[in-house]
Amino acid sequence: MGKPTGFLEFERQEEHYDPVEARLQHHREFVHTLSDEAATTQGARCMDCGIPFCNNACPLGNNIPDWNDLVYKGDWQRALEVLHSTNNFPEFTGRVCPAPCESACTLGINAAPVGIRSIERAIIDKAWDAGWLAPQIAAVRSGKKIAVVGSGPAGLAAAQQLARVGHDVTVFEKSSRVGGLLGFGIPDFKLDKSVIDRRVEQLQAEGVIFRTRVLVGDKRLPTGINNDATEFVSAAELRQSFDAIILAAGSETPRDLSVPGRELEGVYAALEFLIPQNKEVRQGAANPVNVKGKHVVVIGGGDTGSDCVGTSYRQGAASVTQFELMPMPPKDENKALTWPYWPLKLRTSSSHKEGDTKREFSVATKAFIGDGRLKAVKAVRVKWENGQMHEIPESGFELPCDLAFLALGFLHPVASLLDAFGVEKDARGNAKAETEGKTSYQTNVAGVFAAGDVRRGQSLVVWAIREGRQCARAVDEFLMGASLLPR
Repeated sequence: MGKPTGFLEFERQEEHYDPVEARLQHHREFVHTLSDEAATTQGARCMDCGIPFCNNACPLGNNIPDWNDLVYKGDWQRALEVLHSTNNFPEFTGRVCPAPCESACTLGINAAPVGIRSIERAIIDKAWDAGWLAPQIAAVRSGKKIAVVGSGPAGLAAAQQLARVGHDVTVFEKSSRVGGLLGFGIPDFKLDKSVIDRRVEQLQAEGVIFRTRVLVGDKRLPTGINNDATEFVSAAELRQSFDAIILAAGSETPRDLSVPGRELEGVYAALEFLIPQNKEVRQGAANPVNVKGKHVVVIGGGDTGSDCVGTSYRQGAASVTQFELMPMPPKDENKALTWPYWPLKLRTSSSHKEGDTKREFSVATKAFIGDGRLKAVKAVRVKWENGQMHEIPESGFELPCDLAFLALGFLHPVASLLDAFGVEKDARGNAKAETEGKTSYQTNVAGVFAAGDVRRGQSLVVWAIREGRQCARAVDEFLMGASLLPR
């Protein structure tokens, strides 16, 4: 795979980032696709390692050594075919996936791993630029109608697969644009929304119908969940009008922080900040949450917290502090202990490097302080022993704060949606459905399927695409008795 001695001859090729001072002036993408030459060199580093652990680490089962080899040989169109054989949307994963495949790269045991994600992005971006991605329109129509609720990566993947085998697919989305959290959750500087738009245009050409601003199942939504709907469709209407339904609405209920002062003005769930910012960038309506000149505290250390950090710097925050409940991980992983699995190590995102981000680990938030509006955050330092958290005596402190963003993850899908269809839930509040066997992805309600975060809980875009693809095959089998779709 690649050049037999390439891993000895070449260093890892990194994508180019715009300077911080330049990228803070806008909300556009600032990471540049590898040049053909750099991608070829990167592909040359792929080893003939015998057992490609990268394939197994990728939830999609991407044939990574194959496309690395093809890029090295300059056969870009064949590399695109291999890439698309397992992944409908490599332009999404090539930008926002954390790349568990790279953590499993054999070369990574004692050197920098192959930059798999950057090669993936180089292939698909080159394909779009060259006009290689023509719609794949089914030659024969089945006459079967399928509704997909939710237009995130799981819903889009399922819709595309089903449309390509001749089914009539309609995607319902309560937001004003297609994409789910890809469209309105992830900031534009990480995923430009034109990347989603061009793929949606392909799906439309393949026969997929998109109905935005339509709320499905129940008109009641918890506070803090984005809803642009101007139209409502009941579960009964959907079941009457379609032969099968796929629930792919994601895991939207945010984890809250029940401490004194939570009701103060200035305390927001992360998406109450990020979604309006995406709308401002795309539609021009000003984000009502503005941190310019303000002191910001982000509570939560994951990707959503990082997105809040980067967005705060672009708005001109005076300072940004990030709280993390867990201890600070080691800067470097113990490869002998963790490889080829996802390692525990300190992860510093590009957003953290865009300002003087103060990252506080082993800190528990105790209260928000203010007189109607947030003025400070009260916290305490903690230690962990045998998996139990203990507050450290006399370690409490207060930090002046104008705005606080809760980036604590998501608990489960909106319960009223599942209840409207009569779908049984698992112990975590997700739609209950298995992924194997003759009833894979089927809920307890005949003809109603579930895929992506609505079924598995908060997860990665690669898992969503995988589940969407597998669910599409299950629906095709349900409707037609057999399926030629890949699993």
